[in-house]
Amino acid sequence: MSATIHDSDVAAPHAIDLETETVRGLNAVLHGIGRETNQGYWRVLNPRGRHAIAVGLAAPIQIDIDGHVGYYCAGMNQQAHVVIHGNAGVGVAENMMSGFVHVKGDASQAAGATAHGGTLVIDGNAGARCGISMKGVDIIVKGSIGHMSAFMAQAGALTVLGDAGEALGDSIYEAHLYVRGAVASLGADCVVKVMRDEHKAELFEKLKRAGVDGQVDVSDFKRYGSARTLYHFHIDNASSY
Repeated sequence: MSATIHDSDVAAPHAIDLETETVRGLNAVLHGIGRETNQGYWRVLNPRGRHAIAVGLAAPIQIDIDGHVGYYCAGMNQQAHVVIHGNAGVGVAENMMSGFVHVKGDASQAAGATAHGGTLVIDGNAGARCGISMKGVDIIVKGSIGHMSAFMAQAGALTVLGDAGEALGDSIYEAHLYVRGAVASLGADCVVKVMRDEHKAELFEKLKRAGVDGQVDVSDFKRYGSARTLYHFHIDNASSY
């Protein structure tokens, strides 16, 4: 296999070229880290939109992906720091548990879907259903997001420096939503919330994590969350279910 590891590679970045290696081979090597090698820094060359790159990682390593990726890149991530130097397809960082995923370009639909922890930063825009059913992840989008984002979001936070599409936060539970720009419409049970000092402090930390704390003011954002009218069935709200 072209990704053979040598003792001399440990102290230097190790590159795997997907023109000569398969995604399965790449992931097999990355999954072996901590068991077969202690290599800490990897570069993935020529991803060219391939799917499922760097999924299921469970070691505190850094991976730079030089180009665009397809579906589910960095899905199920634990501990790893993954930087995508391009755009990402559907479901980037889907079901992430911990770690840091940074998309330098745009992300397609369902970015950070069902993610339980960690941080996802998107420098560009994110498509529809960003943060759908999120369960504890921090998502920071420097551009705008599409419709139905944060649908059934249960925990964590979605921070958007641009605009949000229709039905933001539909059927939301206890996630925090911070949007700087315009919101096309709010989904069922999602309302504007008061931005208290503790929320401003929380938002500042998220902006700092994304490297934009000196570029925007927390006072420019509005907070959105659950009105908590759909937690229990009531006949008066039947049309909203």
